Order: sequence, then C-alpha cells, then structure tokens
Amino acid sequence: MGINLDKGQRISLEKPGGGTLTVVRMGLGWQSAPRKGFLARMTAREIDLDASAVLFAGKELVDVVFFQQLVSKDGSVRHTGDNRVGGAGQGGDDESILVDLQRLPVHVDQIVFTVNSFTGQTFTDVQNAFCRLIDDTSGQELARYTLSGGGNYTAQVMAKVHRSGQAWSMSAIGEPANGRTFQDLLPAIASHL
Repeated sequence: MGINLDKGQRISLEKPGGGTLTVVRMGLGWQSAPRKGFLARMTAREIDLDASAVLFAGKELVDVVFFQQLVSKDGSVRHTGDNRVGGAGQGGDDESILVDLQRLPVHVDQIVFTVNSFTGQTFTDVQNAFCRLIDDTSGQELARYTLSGGGNYTAQVMAKVHRSGQAWSMSAIGEPANGRTFQDLLPAIASHL
C-alpha cells in the first residue's frame, strides 16, 4: 500500500533504492452515494465521472488525454476507456490513465489529473472517490488521495505529477471546481502550475 496523501501534500516518486519509475498509472475510483428518503430506490444510481490528464510545459497547455481523446499526440499518455457508471460497490479503479515517463516529451513538466461529472451530478451523489498512482511495472501503489465528503460541485482538480530535472513528484491538490469537461477546469488548474 502506498502513502495516503492529504490535500496539499507532496511526495517524491523516486523508487526505494534509487531506481527510476518508467510507467505509472493514475487510477480513479468512485461509487454512487445511496439515495436517501422515503421514495429512494434500492438500486445504485449511475454516476458518470471522467478522468483527464492535462499536460503542461510550464504554464502552457500542451496536450490532453480524456474520454474523447484516449491517447496523447506523442503516444506517451493513454486513457484506458470511459466508465459511465462507477464502481457500484467494487472499490477498484473505474478509469485509468497510463503515463510512460520515459516517452513523455522533455518539455512536458506537469501532468494535472482532474475528475468531472459529465452528466452534471454533484459530488453529493458520489462516495468513496479516490485517485491513486501505481508503478505500472510492479503493480505497487505509490500514493493515494481520497476525496473526503461530498459537495455541491461537479469537478475536482485531484492531483499533479511534476518533474524537476529527472526527479518526479506527486502533489495532492483536491480543489473543488465546477465543469463538465477538462476545458471548464482550466482556470482552476492554472493556480496550481
């Protein structure tokens, strides 16, 4: 199990013993919150959350990977596919984005991971949401950021993977926002670059 990050916390992604990561996977998982009230159905609602990876060189947007563009222009970042319903109690990754750190263009120094509700449902309808970074070569979870509480917003800037020289770090951001796609979140992302 990796490190559980708190909002604003940053960790180095260097491997123990000095090795370097080659491919990482950002996994996003969620479940729909149970309905409340006398007329609530016993079945879980479908919640369509979407994971996106927004690539930057400094503060300049370079590329994006999301449900409508599953592979970056250079092929170094790949979305494994859109999940339109969530975990329904399973607790695993519902959407994943793979990042080949060795193939990533040298000018790309930040990848911001976002999640948004494409259907416009707020996070009050979501429970057990998390993002986690996994060493895709070994399968070892490196870090996890858990979204605590719901909220009357439709998106969140979850985390950032960034490099300084050859060293990679991950920062948990956890900033609530509103928007149906990554484009709507660009102003919220800008303050974290």
